[in-house]
Amino acid sequence: MSSTINESGNTSADQNILPMMSLREVVMFPRSIVPLFVGRESSIKAIEEAIAEYDKKIFLVTQEFPEKEKPSPEDLFQVGTVSKILQMLRLPDGTIKVLFEGLSRARWSPEVDGITFNDDFPLVNLEPVEELGADVNTTEALVRSVHEALEKFGKVNKKIAPETILAISTIRVAGKLADSIMPHLKVEFLKKQTILEMVDPLERLEAVYELLLGEIEIVSIEKRVKNRVKGQMEKNQREYYLNEQLKAINKEMGREDDPQAEAHDLEEQLDKKNMAEELRERVRKEIKKLRQMAPSSAEYTVVRNYVDWVMDLPWDKYKKIELDIAEARRILDEDHYGLEKPKERILEYMAVQSLVETIKGPILCFAGPPGVGKTSIARSIARAMGREFVRLSLGGVRDEAEIRGHRRTYVGALPGKIIQSMRRCEFSNPVICLDEVDKMSTDFRGDPSAALLEVLDPEQNGTFNDHYLDLDYDLSKVFFITTANDLHSIPLPLQDRMEIIHLPGYLETEKMHIAKEFLLPKQVEEHGLKEENLAVSDNAMIEIIRTYTKEAGVRNLERELARVCRKTAMQIVESGDRKKNMHVTRTNLSKVLGVHKFRYGSSEESSLVGVATGLAYTQVGGEMLIVEVVLMPGKGKVVITGKLGDVMQESAQAALSYIRSRSDLFGLKSDFHERIDVHVHVPDGATPKDGPSAGITLCTAIASAFLNVPVRHDLAMTGEITLRGRVLPIGGLREKLLAAHRGLSKTVLIPIDNKKDLKDVPDEILQDLEIIPVENMDEVLSNALDSLTAEELFRGKNNVTPVALNLIKEEYQSQPH
Repeated sequence: MSSTINESGNTSADQNILPMMSLREVVMFPRSIVPLFVGRESSIKAIEEAIAEYDKKIFLVTQEFPEKEKPSPEDLFQVGTVSKILQMLRLPDGTIKVLFEGLSRARWSPEVDGITFNDDFPLVNLEPVEELGADVNTTEALVRSVHEALEKFGKVNKKIAPETILAISTIRVAGKLADSIMPHLKVEFLKKQTILEMVDPLERLEAVYELLLGEIEIVSIEKRVKNRVKGQMEKNQREYYLNEQLKAINKEMGREDDPQAEAHDLEEQLDKKNMAEELRERVRKEIKKLRQMAPSSAEYTVVRNYVDWVMDLPWDKYKKIELDIAEARRILDEDHYGLEKPKERILEYMAVQSLVETIKGPILCFAGPPGVGKTSIARSIARAMGREFVRLSLGGVRDEAEIRGHRRTYVGALPGKIIQSMRRCEFSNPVICLDEVDKMSTDFRGDPSAALLEVLDPEQNGTFNDHYLDLDYDLSKVFFITTANDLHSIPLPLQDRMEIIHLPGYLETEKMHIAKEFLLPKQVEEHGLKEENLAVSDNAMIEIIRTYTKEAGVRNLERELARVCRKTAMQIVESGDRKKNMHVTRTNLSKVLGVHKFRYGSSEESSLVGVATGLAYTQVGGEMLIVEVVLMPGKGKVVITGKLGDVMQESAQAALSYIRSRSDLFGLKSDFHERIDVHVHVPDGATPKDGPSAGITLCTAIASAFLNVPVRHDLAMTGEITLRGRVLPIGGLREKLLAAHRGLSKTVLIPIDNKKDLKDVPDEILQDLEIIPVENMDEVLSNALDSLTAEELFRGKNNVTPVALNLIKEEYQSQPH
């Protein structure tokens, strides 16, 4: 063949052979740009050869049977399209993406000599296909019809871009117009091949026009069917969903057959309830409303929830209690060591209840620092009494509706926490622990502590009215126990409703028993140890209590014992010996728990002038306070340091005024204070120092400094002072005596009015201390100042070494001390 094909479809004499690539179910038309993914090895080589040797030209022909991987020459159509490779992109999976542009039709024949099909790719000799002429008028009319159909096709088929329709609409040549439209029609590839082989452009455009009208009709029908099916499906799905939902709701509520049967079931349940007739009629009215409402209405849900709440509450349903005082005492002692006052109060209540058929539930308030067992003893009380126990935390509650409930007019309304607790416990006589009653706050939503007044008032809680129920509910048989850390934050009217029992904290001796009998066995079991794996000596336990914890309760003590158990478990695992024993003593304790975390006060080693030892009570127990006083020449200025509170500063002023009022008895000049500056200091800034009980300590230290007489180093004291020198009673005596005992004091001065409180102090503490009750400061100074009798002190015979003596002391005929 002597002619070759160029881009315009014309022939030239220098080239007539091109690589051929077969297509599956794709027909390439001239003047179209089509991207194709190519994966067959022969096709990839044909493309590479076309790019390298044939100016990116390649002959694309469709195979008759798409399923064949390697088609034979007989399987390929003889008319195809000469195309140009515009772009090629290699993909990671080995395939390539090629962008082809159709140039012109061509024909090839497998019978032509010199054309071979090898394993790589075929090379074919091509013959151009010339188009026939057409009548101009007929062509123009057909082109217009095709343009109108094409515009309509673009409106019903949104997948073709408007720009593409606009570009095709500018073509007026019949053959080019047919070739441009064909790639956008969804017809089978055999029909496309038939149109490709048509050489008469008018015949080809007529065939395309026919296909275009068919596609328009198909797309229109598809759209109508899709919309109709979609609407029907949405309707069916909606109805199905609602029917299934209604079935599920009815099934859950036990009314599968008749929604009205629900009201009938509720009335049957109401007849079985033990409640007052007035309440029963109220519920019947609500059930009657349910009969008149559609189950799908919002009001129906509100009324149904209300009826459920009323029906679920335990109206006059009491748990039978068999009172056994001995068993109750055993349970309380088993769960808690010490805490005698709460235990005694509970046993008293149980004893009275065993004699009286009906008794109002008491309202107890356990007040004390964290960790002393307030909540746990409330749980033990319920167990000892055989009642249900419900714990209700009030910490952070600031909305009155949390206690009294919401009005039913609000969306999402619920009863208050009290009614919710009654529904949860299922009996009308439980033990309810209102935890952290001092942590409630007040804001614009109301005062929840005021709402608790009706709950905790024995005279009113028999008719407690919740806003949601709007019915009177009897809480008089409920045993309320509240807990608080600080009574100062509880309003006085609320405190008046409660019987307050103070839990001041555990003594060291009590902590020792608790640790040995409760905490250590519990931790040994929780850490997978056996009793023989760990032994803690008594001295080590005391050391842990004193130097590794500083608390009123035992929470940190339990944590430290857990650390000891973890160390033991580590040694057992590392050694591989399950029988390994670890013995913790005071000597090796620091190796197990590290350095000491805290220090405790102790007595001075020798008697010093102006230094007295006092006793203080803190939230974590008793502490020893050292009061220091120094005198300096000056103008009567008094300096008080040590971060003292207002009350303690006033005690220092009162002590100084007392000494000035008795200056003649002490042998001091009447104006001694005008030429001396007094500096009072209380070290240990970490210990809270505010309260009146340091009055006699401050007075003793100041008197010692003025008289230049040392204070006994083995003596501690506590008491409030008046301007007349009277010693008034104080609180926390038990903890203060424990601190004195721990600090190795031998003698303790206490107010005479506190003598009655010694019965609460353990005998092992009293045996090691000399307790001296005092009534006034004269007795305090007589016992506290070293080596002075009362006669020497108050008759001017106290011979002292001069310290600013000429400024503050009268001259006496006496020997120097």
